[in-house]
Amino acid sequence: MCGAPAQAPSLPPGIDVTKETVIYGVVSKGDAPVPGAYVRLLDGTDEFTAEVVTSATGDYRFFAAPGAWTLSVLHKDGSVRRSLEATGPGLVEVPLALQ
Repeated sequence: MCGAPAQAPSLPPGIDVTKETVIYGVVSKGDAPVPGAYVRLLDGTDEFTAEVVTSATGDYRFFAAPGAWTLSVLHKDGSVRRSLEATGPGLVEVPLALQ
């Protein structure tokens, strides 16, 4: 087990995580990050809200309001769908593993 502290994502200057909700994570397959995957953010009624493409290191990030959300990933190597509850402002880490 690694003794290093959990790492927070690199955020743009001026972002106050005591006032904003940041949903973030890495899309992976096995132990490898997946670049170029489409990550969709759906609201509590499954309506499309936003979409980003993962970085070269598989990272994604959304700025959202507290509430119920679903993340849906589309990629040629697989897909995954995961629901979450953002209970308030702060960082919400959601790793996504393709199946």
